[in-house]
Amino acid sequence: MSSSEGWSVHSMPDVASGTTTVEGPLISRSVLERPSEGSAFIIFGASGDLTRRKLIPALYNLACANLLPHGFVVIGFAVTPKSEEQFRNEMREWVMNSPEANVFRQDIWESFAAQLHYITADFESAEGYQELARRLQELDEHDDCPDNRLFYCATPPSFFPVIVQNLGRHGLTTRTDGSRAWTRIIIEKPFGHDLQSAIKLNETIHEVFQEDQIYRIDHYLGKETVQNILAFRFANSIIEPIWNRRYVDHVQITAAETLGVEHRARYYEEAGCLRDMFQNHLLQLMALLAMDAPVRYDGRSVRDRKADVLRSIVPMNPENLAEVAVRGQYGPGTINGLSVPGYREEPGVSPTSNIETFAAMKLIVDNWRWADVPFYIRSGKRLPAKRTEIAIQFKRVPHLFFRETADQIEPNVLTIRVQPDEGISLKLGAKQPGPQMHIRQVKMEFSYGDAFGVNPETAYETLLLDAMQGDPTLFNRSDAVELAWEVLEPVLETWSATRPFHPFPNYAAGTWGPAAADALIARDGRAWKNQ
Repeated sequence: MSSSEGWSVHSMPDVASGTTTVEGPLISRSVLERPSEGSAFIIFGASGDLTRRKLIPALYNLACANLLPHGFVVIGFAVTPKSEEQFRNEMREWVMNSPEANVFRQDIWESFAAQLHYITADFESAEGYQELARRLQELDEHDDCPDNRLFYCATPPSFFPVIVQNLGRHGLTTRTDGSRAWTRIIIEKPFGHDLQSAIKLNETIHEVFQEDQIYRIDHYLGKETVQNILAFRFANSIIEPIWNRRYVDHVQITAAETLGVEHRARYYEEAGCLRDMFQNHLLQLMALLAMDAPVRYDGRSVRDRKADVLRSIVPMNPENLAEVAVRGQYGPGTINGLSVPGYREEPGVSPTSNIETFAAMKLIVDNWRWADVPFYIRSGKRLPAKRTEIAIQFKRVPHLFFRETADQIEPNVLTIRVQPDEGISLKLGAKQPGPQMHIRQVKMEFSYGDAFGVNPETAYETLLLDAMQGDPTLFNRSDAVELAWEVLEPVLETWSATRPFHPFPNYAAGTWGPAAADALIARDGRAWKNQ
């Protein structure tokens, strides 16, 4: 059996032994397919950071893989004045220097860049939408460009309703000629800033678009490892029978960043960690982990089961919130040997800010599968390592008959690494070679790089292609967005109305968060997995 089969077993650092490969499943999403129909891809906010760092590099990668359909064009729409030639040249520089873009090939770029267009206009100006309608009409009349439209809101959230209303007002979302072409819109996060604003935004968008036309994007759901949670659970018969309260002790979900607020101070001062990470990314990961098996792998079935999980989360009681939810803010410290400032010292941040840069909470899913199994979720900035991972700890063996060994038999832990070094590992107990019975921990590893010899596609490549093909499986539905806000509503209301129990800052940069986060999980006799 070759190591390319994806799994390997190796000892933990305290056991010196060679590597042994074992056969295991290759867990991979089906090969990406080229859409059969072309479309016009209109990016609102085309001069912004998201477009140049993520969207254009992802589209270029799709062009390199010959996955963009025949008759595909991009129309940038932004208030920053520039010519189409300037727009193309700027995007060229970003693609050439992007760590997420494929190796630059001039021939592919020239073909791709010829389809890049740009409109300088204000998002509230009627003239801009009239010019967009004129450009689209010109393209629609060209035989090589079908009358399909994919709008992308890569703007600050305050412009989402403005753009949607103007698209409807200027007839850019409807056809009067009997055309069967499709129109879709992608909405970036954050989708609202609380429950009521999310409901209002849904109502506004639904005035112009039907639900099946709306693609609420969460780039975490496009990551290969996140998609493979479903494959790992439901494509392997040995996994699903133990994926429940009888065998699982608890689940930990960690999204840690070494970076501080960087250039996002204005946004972060309004959002904080809960809105930035929990409402979308982390609750989506939890839903995928906890959901029951869908009838089939399609948008409706998968999203139905995810919504069931969010509905089953026990509401947090504001009166004892400190026992299940913790907030923190980083102060000065050291990251990778370098001194870094505290959050309140960052440019654009109030020196008395009480915005959380760290949050941790304990959630309970009240259903047959997960009753009494705690889900511990945490995220923070300026932590010691950059990583997003899920740890499923199984219960200890019910009877220990190795009476002559002094070793502590640790429980099995399944770890899913979302980023970086995407993969899955399972910690097992094994006998150490020698005449006595000594149990040591070993890991069975699956690595994408080792198994497939290639790095996974970026999330945006997958999600953009799915939107072109009309596959909503990896996008959020309106009910799930509102349900996630319902989960966090008691925390948001309580934290906004009260000052932190422990004055901020309450953890140093380069540490794993405030002491209260350790106490939260320690009260249940457990500890965070920081290694």
